[in-house]
Order: sequence, then structure tokens, then C-alpha cells
Amino acid sequence: MDDAASPLDVEDLRARVRKALDAFLGGCTPALDGIGPETTLLGDAVVSLLSGGKRLRPAFCYWGWRAAGGPDCEEIVRAATALELVQGCALIHDDVMDGSDTRRGQPAVHRRFATLHRSEGWRGDPEAFGTGAAILAGDLCLTWADELLFASGLPMETLLAAKPVYDAMRTELMAGQYLDLLEQAVGGGSVPRAERVIRYKSARYTVERPLHLGAVLAGGPPEVVDALRAYGAPLGEAFQLRDDVLGVFGDPAETGKPAGDDLREGKQTVLVALTLERATPQDAATLRRLLGDPHLSTDGVRDLRQVIASSGALDRVEELIAERTGRAVSALAGSPVTDEARAVLAALAVAATERRG
Repeated sequence: MDDAASPLDVEDLRARVRKALDAFLGGCTPALDGIGPETTLLGDAVVSLLSGGKRLRPAFCYWGWRAAGGPDCEEIVRAATALELVQGCALIHDDVMDGSDTRRGQPAVHRRFATLHRSEGWRGDPEAFGTGAAILAGDLCLTWADELLFASGLPMETLLAAKPVYDAMRTELMAGQYLDLLEQAVGGGSVPRAERVIRYKSARYTVERPLHLGAVLAGGPPEVVDALRAYGAPLGEAFQLRDDVLGVFGDPAETGKPAGDDLREGKQTVLVALTLERATPQDAATLRRLLGDPHLSTDGVRDLRQVIASSGALDRVEELIAERTGRAVSALAGSPVTDEARAVLAALAVAATERRG
């Protein structure tokens, strides 16, 4: 990260977001205690999950605000932090749908509650209990996201003006989650369909909409909003393409998930779709046979990695990441965003796409 992007940006902002999140969640605990001590377990699960993370969505929201001329203040930090709770909802529900065992190096929320059920010797199916509790924990995150946004301290008229962007972001996220679920059910295999999933499930709510939200909260003019969206749309896709590569080739110590987890979950990613297009008939048949096997062995993961790499799909995805990142940074050149924001957003583009976890 170059010096031009360092004064207030990534690490300092991450610490401020963490402080705002901790303060908000700490204030939510008494409400759960008042309902009953048992319900604090839902809050504990959310707090545990949100203790980690890269805080990218709040960063993009904050710098959308700054790009449009908004001043540094704690009110925008709190408003941007609400996006961490939207992310918490998405992660918890995503892990339920994928049957994931871990998230951020700890048991996924549904596994956490299933283990609790077993350890207490309760009646019924532990897995069903874990699934139900996780759905509720995710819903709680979404509820709390609204509370934090509207308690951020920004003027109500400002928040109401930005609410259509916030609403569109959440609708796109849920629709994208459904498209991801649908692609696994129907077998995927199409690059355009896989690209549509990443656009709505991840790209827009990770980069484009947070920037859009921040700019609108700052009262930014249309030309600033347009420039930020032109930067955010390709960068969001590059971010998710990197995530897809890490889901297959990532180091568990960096990603917080087992090696090859996306392969066991049967994720119909752009990486997989490109492999099916480019692989030999024999290799494509191997991929179709092993993809989605929840008991896929380490050797099976190794074999599928070889199929993907030898097909040229991995190299092509790396090219797509570079192309989209370059397009994003180019969109900032000559744009009406502030100079400071331009420098930080260029650095964030690198951080979002060259990460290892």
C-alpha cells in the first residue's frame, strides 16, 4: 500500500469500525437478556462471527462518502459499520445453504448450535435445531443492521434519501443468494449464468452498492455516483472471482475454511464453468462426478485442482481479475471524486483482489 493511501485508510478505519461494532453489539445484549438468558446465545454467535473479517464493505461505504466530499466523522463510520451486520446475515445463511462446517476459522453458526443441542441432550434433531437457530441469527443481523444505520447519528432526511440504495442492495443480495442455490440445484455449467450469480450475490453488495450508499449519504452529485459505480461494478466482480479461486486453491490458514471447500459444496463458479468449457471430455467428466461430493478426500481435491489448472480455467480467471481490476482503477482517472479518495480506492482495489484469505 503506497504512502499516498495511508493516512486515514485501511488499518485506522478498520479499528474504528471494530470499535463502532463492539459498542453497538454491547448495547444490544441487554435487550436479549431482558427477553431471557437463553436468547443471549444468539447474540453471542453473532458477536463471535463478527469479531473477524476484512471490513471491506464499511471501507467502501466510508470512501464513497469521502469521494463525494463528505467529512470524516464518527456518524459515517457508524452508518458504514451497519454493512458488517448485513454481511453477517449473508455469511450465516450462506453457510446453512452450503452445509459449511467452518467460517473464519471457527464452527459455522449452524454447527455451533447443533453442537450445543447435542451437548445438552435436548430432544429432536440437532442439525435441524442448528439450522433453525442460524436462520434466526442471520435474521437478527439484518434487523440490527437497520437499527445501527438509523441510529448512526446522520440526519434522518439524509438516511431516508439513501434508503432506496440500501434497500436495492439487500434485495440484490437475497436474489443473488437464491440464484447461487438454484445453480447448484440445476447443475450450472454456464459462464454467463455463473457471472450473473457473482454480480448479484457478492459483487454489488461488496463494492458497488456500499460506494453508492456512501456517496448518496454525502449528497454526492450524479457524476460522482456514476464514477464510483463504474469503479465498483468491475471491482466487485474481480473480488468474487478471487474468492472463487481461494475457495479451491486457498490456504485454510488464510481463508478460515478447509481446503477445497467450494468443491465439496458443489459451487457453480465461473472457475468451474470455464473448466467445463475448456477441459478434455475425460477431465470434464471427472469434475462433474466429484464436484459436490461432501466427502471429497484430500486426493480428490488435488485431482480437481489439477483438472482446473490444466484446462486453462485458472489462468483465464486470473486474467479476468486483472482486467476487471484495471477497468475499475481506470474509471477513477479523471473522475470528479476527491484526490484522497482516488488514492485510497486505488489501493483498496489491490487489497480486494490480491488477498490470500
